[in-house]
Amino acid sequence: MIDVNKILTQEFSLKDWQIENALALKIEGATIPFIARYRKERTGEMDENVLRDVFDRFDYILDLEDRKKTIFASIEEQGKLTDELRAKIENCLVKTELEDLYLPYKPKKRTRATVAKEKGLEPLAEEIKTYNVAGAPEIDLLALAEKFVNSEKEVATAAEALKGAGDIIAEEISEIAELRAWTREYIAANGTFIASIKPEFPEGSTKYETYRDFEVSAKDIKPHTMLALRRGEAEDVISLDLKFDEEAVLAYLESKTVFTNRENVLEFYRAAVKDGFNRLMKISLIGEVRLSKKLTADEESIRVFEANMRQLLLSSPAGMKPTLGVDPGFRTGCKVAVIDDTGKFIQYKNIFPFQSLHERENAKASIKELIAKHNIELVAIGNGTASRESDEFMDEVYNEIEVKPIKVLVNESGASVYSAGKVANEEFPDLDLTVRGAISIARRLQDPLAELVKIDPKSIGVGQYQHDVDQKLLKKKLDETVVSCVNYVGVNLNTASKELLTHVSGINDSVAKAIVDYRNENGAFQNRKQLLKVPRFGDKKFEQAAGFLRITNGDNALDNTAVHPESYYIVEKIAESLGINPAEITKYPDKLKSLKLSQFVDDKVGLPTLNDIIAELQKPGRDPREVFKYATFESGIKEIKDLRIGMELEGVVTNLTNFGAFVDIGVHQDGLVHVSEMADRFITSPTEVVKVGQVVKVRVVEVNEVLKRIKLSMKKNEPKPAKAKKSQHVFAPTQEKATLDDLRAKFRK
Repeated sequence: MIDVNKILTQEFSLKDWQIENALALKIEGATIPFIARYRKERTGEMDENVLRDVFDRFDYILDLEDRKKTIFASIEEQGKLTDELRAKIENCLVKTELEDLYLPYKPKKRTRATVAKEKGLEPLAEEIKTYNVAGAPEIDLLALAEKFVNSEKEVATAAEALKGAGDIIAEEISEIAELRAWTREYIAANGTFIASIKPEFPEGSTKYETYRDFEVSAKDIKPHTMLALRRGEAEDVISLDLKFDEEAVLAYLESKTVFTNRENVLEFYRAAVKDGFNRLMKISLIGEVRLSKKLTADEESIRVFEANMRQLLLSSPAGMKPTLGVDPGFRTGCKVAVIDDTGKFIQYKNIFPFQSLHERENAKASIKELIAKHNIELVAIGNGTASRESDEFMDEVYNEIEVKPIKVLVNESGASVYSAGKVANEEFPDLDLTVRGAISIARRLQDPLAELVKIDPKSIGVGQYQHDVDQKLLKKKLDETVVSCVNYVGVNLNTASKELLTHVSGINDSVAKAIVDYRNENGAFQNRKQLLKVPRFGDKKFEQAAGFLRITNGDNALDNTAVHPESYYIVEKIAESLGINPAEITKYPDKLKSLKLSQFVDDKVGLPTLNDIIAELQKPGRDPREVFKYATFESGIKEIKDLRIGMELEGVVTNLTNFGAFVDIGVHQDGLVHVSEMADRFITSPTEVVKVGQVVKVRVVEVNEVLKRIKLSMKKNEPKPAKAKKSQHVFAPTQEKATLDDLRAKFRK
C-alpha cells in the first residue's frame, strides 16, 4: 500500500501536518468552505483551490488503490503474480500505466493469439523466442513448425503453424507496458492532427470553415480546437486523423524486441512487431492519445466555465429595492412583474406596447401606475427578443413621469429554464411561464447570486463547448463553484430561499427546507443559536453552517458578520481589553486597528483567524461583491444589420473562452473579440484583460449577417469614429461608471 499522505505532500509541496490535518477534517465531514475559512491554523491557511486539488487527488489515489486490489486478485487467480510485477503495480500512480501493466493478464475475447494457443501453438512461439538472442544458431523456422502440424486442431501446414506463433508473439509485444507507454508518449509529442471538411460541404456552407484544410501538432493543439474538431467529426462534417512517423515507432519497437542477427528469425520478428503495432497498438494508442487530449480540453474548458460562472455569480447586486421585471415580447406582449424590497412577488400585468398606438398608450398607463403604486426604484428588462424596443418604450414612459427608476438591461440566459423548472413551479404554480421569467429577471438585478443558484449552471451560457465535455466532471466543478460563491458572500438567514440555503456549508436540501419551514412557522430568526431548534439541524451542521449565515438586526451584532459563534468568546476578550461593550464593538472600528493580536492567541484561535475577526468587526455585514454599476448601449443599434465596420460601441462581456471574449452590444447576437484583438500587447488568455460582466469598448471589424457572426476588436491603436447617442443601461460591474445612488440622485434632481 502506498503512502498517500507522503505522495500528496510531495506533489503539492506542502508539510506533512498540513496534509494530515486537511484529510482528517475531510474525513470528519468538514466542507471545503468551512475548512478554508475557519480552520486556517490546522491547514496552514490552505485556500479552497488547494484543498479541492488535494482532495481530488486523494480520491483519485483511493480509486486507483481499489482498482489495484481487483487487478491483484485477477492475476493471482491466474498464478502469474510475480514479486516484480507486484512491485510495479503497487508503485503505480497513474491509471493509464496501471491498465498497461494489467493488459497482458486481462481476460480477453477470442483473438488471433488465443485461437493459436487453442491450436497448441504456444510451445512453438516459446521455442522461437529462444532463437531471438544475439549469437543464436541458424534455424529453419518452417522445419521447426512442421511438428506442430495437426489436422485435428486445424493446423494444415507448417506455414499456418508459423503464422499462429507469430500472432502469439505479436500480441505479447503489443502488450508490453513500457512499449505502449513510449509509443503513446511519442504520438502525443510528435503526432499531427489533420482535419478537412468532407466534400459534400462546399466552401462557406459550414461553421467549421477554419478547419477546411487544417493541421496542428498534437502537443500544441488548443483545448477549444480539440473540442471543435471532435464536434465537427461527430456531426459528420469534419474528417480528423492523427498522423505520426510510423517508421520511427517501428524502429524503436524493433530495437527493444528484436535481438537476433539471423536473417530468417530477424524477418519473422520484424513481421511480428509490425503486425502487433498495426493491428493491436496503433488504433488503440491513437484513440488513447485523442482521448487524453480531449480530457485535457475538458479540464481546461471546465476551468474556464468555472471562472466565468464565478464572475457571473459574484456580479454586483443592485440591491433589495422595489423592482419592475420586464420579459419583453412582440406578439404575446411584455410580461411585467413587481417585486418588493425582499424579493417577494407582488403582482403582474401583461402589456402590449407593440400591437397598436391605442395599446401602447394603455401600456404606458399601466407602467406609470405600477411605478407610482409600488415606489419602483429599479426596472429590469430582459435582453432577449424585443428588448431594445421595450427599452425605447420605457424611455417614452420616463418622459411622462418625474421620478425615473434606474433602467437596466439584464442578461436573461437560463430564465426560461428556471421558468419551466421544478423550483419555479413550486414557488409559483399558478403563474404563466413568462411571468415567472419576468420575476426571475427582476430578482437577478436585485441579487444575481440569490437568483442564479436556482438555475442549472449549464443553462446560464458562460462556458465553451459545455455539452461536449465530461458532464459528470462539469457538474461537480460547477456545483463546487456555486457553493464557493454562496459561502464567500454569506446568506441572509431570514430572506434566503431554500435553493440558496442548500448551497451553504453543511446544509442539504432537506435541512434547507426545514429551515424555511421553521422560519415560516416561528417568524424571523433572532440569533444563530435558534438554528439548533430546527429539526435535523444538529451540532455538526451548526459548526459547518453558522458562520456563513447572517442575521441583520438580531439579538447579537456578531450574527451579522462572518465571525463564527465558536469565536465569540475571543470578541468578548477583545472588547474587554478595549473597555467596550461586546454588543457595540462593531461601532468602534478605529480602536481595533491598534490591537496587539498576539495577546489573544490560544490553543483554539491563531493569528490568521484573529485577523479575519478584526476585518469583520471593522466592516460588519459588508458584501464582498463590487458596488453596483452599469453601462450603456448605443442608440439606434438594435439588429446586426445596423452594424457598420469601424463602429465603436460599448458592450458587456457575456462569456469568456480560451480564444476570446463574447460581448453583448445590443443586437441580440454577441460579437467575438478574439484574444489577438483584446489588447495592444501580447496576451495568452482573455482573463488577463476582461471578466464576465465587465463593460468594454469595442470596434466592429467584420459582420456576417448570413452566419450571424460579428468580429470585434478592443485594440486602442485604431482611429475612433464619432460616437452615437447613448440611451440604454446595461447591468454590469465596471470601475468607470456612476454608482446606482449617484444616478438616482441625478434623476431626482
